[in-house]
Amino acid sequence: MSVVHQAAQVGFSTQAGTYTQGRPDYPDELNTWLRHTLGIDAQSSVVDLGAGTGKFTRLLTPLTDHLTAIEPVEPMRQEFAKNLPGTSIIHGTAQSLPLADASVDALVCAQAFHWFANDAALAEIHRVLKPGARLGLIWNVRDETVDWVAEITRIITPYEGDTPRFHTGHWRQPFTGRYFTQPELTCFNYTHADSAETVIMNRFLSVSFIAALPEADKALMTEQLRELINTHPALRDRQTIEFPYQTQAYLCRRLD
Repeated sequence: MSVVHQAAQVGFSTQAGTYTQGRPDYPDELNTWLRHTLGIDAQSSVVDLGAGTGKFTRLLTPLTDHLTAIEPVEPMRQEFAKNLPGTSIIHGTAQSLPLADASVDALVCAQAFHWFANDAALAEIHRVLKPGARLGLIWNVRDETVDWVAEITRIITPYEGDTPRFHTGHWRQPFTGRYFTQPELTCFNYTHADSAETVIMNRFLSVSFIAALPEADKALMTEQLRELINTHPALRDRQTIEFPYQTQAYLCRRLD
């Protein structure tokens, strides 16, 4: 039986709307990567796995007429349907995809693969991809060389517990050479520019393990973030804040 991690089930269920508002978009250059590196064109059968509210799916909809989004958390699917009413979204997990064998040309996971980075998920993804097809893994990663971004990480990290996270690198462990090649990295710079409420408060309140916190802990963390916004010289009294990211895109080639 496939199980969704409790932090994802609870956190994403309660903060689906905040997720839509607070999460950054993606750099324009990623469109070229999707077309040329993943090989997506208008005839490609493409799956967006862990599609959430459709934040990344918006990049795929202009590229192909054969797109399926898969998401296990119902409130996220409901938010997706509001945002992208013309795009199919179905329930499924990485370990149990409701798709036929060798039926997909490209499968993409944006901000999601670390939740299900295990051998069973890679085997299932391998099953539904056609020979020669490609898997794309994408994350927006905070630029912690900026001091106030590093301070945000310091504030939130004590609360993450055993929640799967990209930064641990554990997502790489299933790539043993059995199902896919080692991930090949391409990097793009991206800045999420908006109010502090959007790029900091909504962004981090939508983090799964924060959204799932007891109210007292959430209130304490919220107070720390607001204190940072109100006191840091790069943040206080700013109508617009530019939050720096590096978008990391990984190509994984299906092995026959």
